Amino acid sequence: MLLKTSLRSFFAHKGRMLLSLVAVVLSVAFVSGTLVFSNTATSTFDKLFASTASDLSVQPAKGEFGGDDDDVRGKTRTIPVDTVQKASALPGVKSAVGQVSVKSATLVNPATNKKVGPTTGAPTMTGNWADTPRNPVEITSGHAPQGADQVMLDADTAKKAGLALGGKLRVLTNDKHDFTIVGIVTFKTTNPGAALAFLDTPTAQGLLLGQPAYTSVELFGDGSRTDDQLKADALAKLGTGYQAKTAAEQKEEGAKDVGSFLDFMKYAMLGFAGISLLVGGFLIINTFSMLVAQRTREIGLLRAVGGSRRQVNRSVLVEALLLGAVGSTLGIGAGLGLAVGLIQLMNAVGMHVSSSDLKIGLNVPLAGYAVGIVITVLAAWIPARRASRIAPIAALRDHGTPTEARSNTVRAVLGLVLTAGGGGLLVLASKAEKAATGGQYLGLGVFLTLVGFVVLGPLLATTLVRVLGAFLPSLFGPSGKLAQRNAMRNPRRTGATAAALMIGLALVIGTSVFTSSVIKSTNQQIDRSVGADYIITAGQTGITPAMVDALRKTPGVDHVTEQKDLPAAFTTPDGRTTKGGVAAVSAAFADDFRLPVKSGSADSLKQGSLAVGEDYAAEHGLKVGDTVRIDYGEGRTQSLPVGVVMTKGNSLFDGATFADLGAVSKAVPAADLPVDSMVFGKAATGADVAKTLAALEESLKEFPQASVRDQAGYKEQIQEQVNTLLYMIYGLLGLAIVVAVLGVVNTLALSVVERTREIGLLRAIGLSRRQLRRMIRLESVVIALFGVVLGTGLGLAWGITGQQVLRSQGLEALAVPVGTIAFTLVASVLIGLLAALVPAFRAGRMNVLAAIATD
Repeated sequence: MLLKTSLRSFFAHKGRMLLSLVAVVLSVAFVSGTLVFSNTATSTFDKLFASTASDLSVQPAKGEFGGDDDDVRGKTRTIPVDTVQKASALPGVKSAVGQVSVKSATLVNPATNKKVGPTTGAPTMTGNWADTPRNPVEITSGHAPQGADQVMLDADTAKKAGLALGGKLRVLTNDKHDFTIVGIVTFKTTNPGAALAFLDTPTAQGLLLGQPAYTSVELFGDGSRTDDQLKADALAKLGTGYQAKTAAEQKEEGAKDVGSFLDFMKYAMLGFAGISLLVGGFLIINTFSMLVAQRTREIGLLRAVGGSRRQVNRSVLVEALLLGAVGSTLGIGAGLGLAVGLIQLMNAVGMHVSSSDLKIGLNVPLAGYAVGIVITVLAAWIPARRASRIAPIAALRDHGTPTEARSNTVRAVLGLVLTAGGGGLLVLASKAEKAATGGQYLGLGVFLTLVGFVVLGPLLATTLVRVLGAFLPSLFGPSGKLAQRNAMRNPRRTGATAAALMIGLALVIGTSVFTSSVIKSTNQQIDRSVGADYIITAGQTGITPAMVDALRKTPGVDHVTEQKDLPAAFTTPDGRTTKGGVAAVSAAFADDFRLPVKSGSADSLKQGSLAVGEDYAAEHGLKVGDTVRIDYGEGRTQSLPVGVVMTKGNSLFDGATFADLGAVSKAVPAADLPVDSMVFGKAATGADVAKTLAALEESLKEFPQASVRDQAGYKEQIQEQVNTLLYMIYGLLGLAIVVAVLGVVNTLALSVVERTREIGLLRAIGLSRRQLRRMIRLESVVIALFGVVLGTGLGLAWGITGQQVLRSQGLEALAVPVGTIAFTLVASVLIGLLAALVPAFRAGRMNVLAAIATD
């Protein structure tokens, strides 16, 4: 009987549950789509690594400071050519192939003088062509390079750059070399996003390594020995200076590199899916609350004929279960479409994953149904419990659900305690000396204030809606007055509807405050600390001596300041040794930058002293005059005095250790120093800064991997990077906003049904259709404004506290994005108007007599 009643009720009110169903579908689709995408991408790359890994890869040993690829000196680590012969002689080895592969070369299209390769952070790999038994690519056009002027390129890179057989490709290392494209290769499994260029072995060794050597030797066994046995034999035979990785270790390493990116995407998207689920929960609560209120007499009749409270409770929960099951099923199906969309997005940025082989693991339906059903049933539990407490006689008289003063008192006390506790934690976070401690307080404070505002929402609704809607009666007459009172008549419903908007907007504004503060703080630090007029960078390749020479010869440039980054180990007077890095800078660095001095003198850098950070000095008890022993590796050491301790809180210098390049060169020969990581330029006295910038750009025209910016351009670059992250967050929060808007639509649509007789009476006494539609639109606007006010307050509190927590880490300036807040206020009005379109239209079409006759 219970199941039959629940089924009949569910299908009888299916139209009223439609928007709740949409909310469940959207949330479950986000979760299941993310999991399907992650499963598919992980499976694809696992296949790639498993099918292409050699049985054993012999590589140069890790550097003294953990370097595994390009050496800390700016040279690629290599192994001798005779390693191939030695490895081939090992028992169980069928073949051994020497390979050259570096990431430091830059590919350029000579016709356009533009870089060729990925722009998403994936590497550009340049090396020799060696046809191994498990080559990840195959030649699909042309032939392998066979001379010093021939190159082979992968098909994806060639297509993007508009290159083809017979075309020219320039390879930039410390010099430039032009090649003719004689072959095109295609990935057999998938392209992880990299660009590949192949030369013949002698050319690759000379151009990329500067000597006959290899970067690795790949071993393929005959099956008589395990990979681990091959590894043990190889290391024993070859001796020191080598490391070896089995196929399983290679696969694990490759999966870790790609997996870190995929995991970031997966957990970020699941986090935002959780937010949309939370917002959708309020929509479901409102839906079932209103359905229970509309079915009060029906519930009373059920109780009068013998139905128990438990049966009434179960009846509502069974309807929620049905809603969750249907929504989850549709959501999982929609998630497959979302997964395909994500795969297409990844393909567009160069990481190729096939959408024809979607991996729908057991975790997809388990997570989809668990999320959809559990959230729906939990959200419906409160209305179900309220329904079970309706007395039969009161219900038959249609008195509705009881509103108890005690309930409001408990709500007020609980809400105030939670909000006050969360507010107190936010204050503690803003006062914390350590960012880690402040971050913990901030996280808990955000949670408590959010829950507190949700609990207090219905109590705040009466007061705030009265204030926000105060202008409506004077501007819109009877329609405005009715809209204001309608929004106030059921505070619990208004509070739950507004809470959904509040959560999304609080996160938007909080994020905006934080990112605006990052931009403002960085700009202030640049203005305060950077005296150089130009900043020159060149990505992974670094700035070669040829580039530096071109910069020095540029008209209008007074001087350039070089910075070379070297890994090192520091031994301090307290006897401890720590690994870190030294930024070796030209003597002019102290003039081009205004170091934040806590003690000592910045000019001491010119005399060969060290500049260390305040935290590092405090941790090791360092003071000006103390000597630090620096080990650069390979037996090259020196002792330098501390000349300046830098005040913390400037992100340009925090964590850095500076030393004079001339002093470092006494320990590390110039030939072994790395290329410059950055170069700074100063315009000559009287020179036009803008014209000199144009001249610098012209000087670096032959080096498209390099970029030069003045201070304003450098600030713009930082702002663009921050805004990219911000827009991504906005996009992901958009789902929560959409669900929140559906909540407003749902509340208004159900309230129109609930107030059918009332609407008929209003129309009968003279309210026009236009006035009726206006009343519903204004009610929607007031509810949206209520949510925006709460969200703005929370978002400002969270964003300001976040800035205060990180003030010691360089986030010193607070910036409140007034434009963003103003936009959200305007957008809330538009959201309210749009959300009310359908409910207002339906209300306006009601037949007056039929509406009055409604029971």
